[in-house]
Amino acid sequence: MELQERYDGVIAWFKKNMPEAGTELHHDTPFGLLVAVVLSAQCTDKRVNLVTPALLARFPDPAAMASADVEEIFDYIKSVSFPNNKARHLSGLAKKIVSDFHGEVPEEMDQLQGLPGVGRKTANVMQAVAFGRAAMPVDTHVFRVSNRIGLVSNATTPLEVEKQLVAHIPLELLSLAHHWLILHGRYVCVARKPKCAGCGIAPWCLHAAGDDLNR
Repeated sequence: MELQERYDGVIAWFKKNMPEAGTELHHDTPFGLLVAVVLSAQCTDKRVNLVTPALLARFPDPAAMASADVEEIFDYIKSVSFPNNKARHLSGLAKKIVSDFHGEVPEEMDQLQGLPGVGRKTANVMQAVAFGRAAMPVDTHVFRVSNRIGLVSNATTPLEVEKQLVAHIPLELLSLAHHWLILHGRYVCVARKPKCAGCGIAPWCLHAAGDDLNR
């Protein structure tokens, strides 16, 4: 199967069966999303969604969080993974948003990545979800699924996966495709025992075809 045929089949199936898809992180504002994405690193969205309502009720904007002690932020997020580091990151990014961006979450990639605790994936999520721009954030699900089904090849880093996906997915579908791959990886193409028998994109999948000897 040619690579473009694989992309065409996968995209057509998702467009028909999952025409609308979005983040499972609850948020009402760009700042709320930024906080949630930072907290979601190596943590489930379900856990983050349990934590953010009280956290954001107490600190609804960067100014409120910037004025808080790291210890107080920690008290709200101590049930997530790596709470000490994330409390420091949230404090630092809130202060930088206040000091450098007049209290508004910046929209540009380089500005976002300049915030404490914000890497390329988080910045891409903000681009795609908060600001409606074409972007392909690569988390563990996107990385695994893209390699397993054969959308990318010899891609050993998230950036390599991102570049290959961006080169083959139409720009207007890029952010939606990010959600397709995440949700597929979360519920169907799971890490240990992918549910191939009930997978709609199996006809275009290297793993299902038994051709993924190195995956």
